[in-house]
Amino acid sequence: MKGGTVQINWHDTKPVLTLDFNPISGLLATGGADYDIKLWLINSGQEQKKIATATYQNSLSYHGSAINVLRFSPSGELLASGADGGELIIWKLHSTETGQTWKVLKTLLFHRKDVLDLEWSADSAYLISGSVDNSCIIWDVNKGSVHQLLDGHFHYVQGVAWDPLAKYIASISSDRTCRIYVNKPQTKTKGAEKMNYVSQHVIMKAEQQMSTKTHLFHDETLPSFFRRLAWSPDGSFLLVPAGSYKMAATSETVNTAYAFSRMDLSRPAVMLPGASKPVVAVRFCPVPFNLRGLASDGLFKLPYRLIFAVATLNSLYIYDTESVPPIAILAGLHYAAITDISWSSNAQYLAFLMNWDLPLPLQMIGKAQFIKTRALMLRNQCP
Repeated sequence: MKGGTVQINWHDTKPVLTLDFNPISGLLATGGADYDIKLWLINSGQEQKKIATATYQNSLSYHGSAINVLRFSPSGELLASGADGGELIIWKLHSTETGQTWKVLKTLLFHRKDVLDLEWSADSAYLISGSVDNSCIIWDVNKGSVHQLLDGHFHYVQGVAWDPLAKYIASISSDRTCRIYVNKPQTKTKGAEKMNYVSQHVIMKAEQQMSTKTHLFHDETLPSFFRRLAWSPDGSFLLVPAGSYKMAATSETVNTAYAFSRMDLSRPAVMLPGASKPVVAVRFCPVPFNLRGLASDGLFKLPYRLIFAVATLNSLYIYDTESVPPIAILAGLHYAAITDISWSSNAQYLAFLMNWDLPLPLQMIGKAQFIKTRALMLRNQCP
């Protein structure tokens, strides 16, 4: 019901770059330039005027470089952490007599340079990673080995996303392309099918009638190492950040995020313009909501309402699929660039962080209403 700032002071005053909620336990993991992963328990404010607090639980120490991305598996039993220098570690949750602890399960070695983004398959058996070495790798987590190398990009891969229906993979790079891969299984000698992703679309330029077609995405001068894209929980559409759009060849560039319909992933179906700064990350609330029935001009015709967050370098926009304009805006966040966002599995919290060099704030937003502190008022219906 509330909104506020939760101070995270335990990363040795170093920048915090990534965070993720465990989908089962609700623990929040944070990681950054101090090489450690911190686990936090979010305590709801009992009184109406009190905001939530974060209680430190544990540190996971193994990395030897800055951690750029953390992602829990859908099962909640595994945690993947990607870092500078190509470090990629899988942690597993273990139950003991004194409680639960996370231990290193596997170290995945193949990337030659920094790992910038990760995404799990829906069954928690595979993982895709994107790296500064211009490649994406699909990992077989059980075997701890490379399942497939996707090396079509010509510059840093800054975002990867795995279709929850397991048919597509998407990646975005500072080479100004978003690539869509489709699974075309190969039949092995014993009749079993082997997952095999092949390139289907390379999305690069707008299709409008101009003398020169314009690029859809920002180039490598975008001041962020991250372009975190995301599929909707039902797989109906893909949201892609770092959009750079021109209505005409001589017009000014508009910062945007694009929505691609599953029915046609070759070109954007919807553009979300209006941001003063480039979009660097998008993330969906995992919980669908009832339709409000207040409008007929929504972004997509779905039998339920999906909510998602769009983060620019200095602001956060909240959209839903039943309306066109954002339903909430947190603006004026100009102190440092936003680097990651995450929703809790029960839709109670949305967390995002900014890459500060001082003790780092973690913004928590209640599920029922956003307070009017640089934001619009919002009341969600329960699913």
